[in-house]
Amino acid sequence: MIEINNLSVSYKNKDKHIEAIDNVNLSVEEGEICVVIGASGCGKSTLLKVLAGIHEWYEGEVLIDKREVNPNRHRIGFIPQNYGLVKWKSVEENVFLSAKIKDGKKSIDKDFYKRILKELDIDKLVKRYPTQLSGGQMQRVSIARALLLKPNLLLMDEPFSSLDAMIREEVQELFLQVWKEYKVTTLLVTHDIREAIYLGQKIVVISSSPGKIVEVIDNRLFGKTHMEFNKEFIEMNTRVKDILKGERI
Repeated sequence: MIEINNLSVSYKNKDKHIEAIDNVNLSVEEGEICVVIGASGCGKSTLLKVLAGIHEWYEGEVLIDKREVNPNRHRIGFIPQNYGLVKWKSVEENVFLSAKIKDGKKSIDKDFYKRILKELDIDKLVKRYPTQLSGGQMQRVSIARALLLKPNLLLMDEPFSSLDAMIREEVQELFLQVWKEYKVTTLLVTHDIREAIYLGQKIVVISSSPGKIVEVIDNRLFGKTHMEFNKEFIEMNTRVKDILKGERI
């Protein structure tokens, strides 16, 4: 379970003092998928970096299973916006990286590794290097690396944004299949309302900077496909859109 209490994050940019997140309170149940949506620059990525243990300077309390965030203690998979791939390592080496660091190469689930690569359509790219890949391919490698870790907490920062429409839907379905099998507690950041409705059991709407939680929505449409013309989907889409527009006024 994730518990965030009175979280505030600020930093200095040249001579300016910038508040990224202001007094955020949120709980995410074990095994739940929580989607965070908001305008660009509202602190969504900063929130994930705090949970990943990357950003250590903050006020408030951030707990995973009642203990302070610690990447050495907790099993955290993180998919950043910039893919986070090591340029001088092959696709295979990049996918192995997190699991290898955590458990050692001999403990890697090779059958699961092969399944992930095939599902993500990168099984023929294992000997290539990041500079030889498209943006969408690098994104899929980043996703594979995080899933192979079999994390207790999965943090996803715009994980499907670089994929074309057809591959995007396939990878989203793969993610849900893996989640159903392992019930990984997940925070997923997006700016795509449709994606938030499809993938989020809970949708957290964040205001423009400094990021504050405007509303938390329990989403009954989670995991349902072909809903674009469904009345309930249209109403939910409009609701989230209106909340976001209201925060830009």
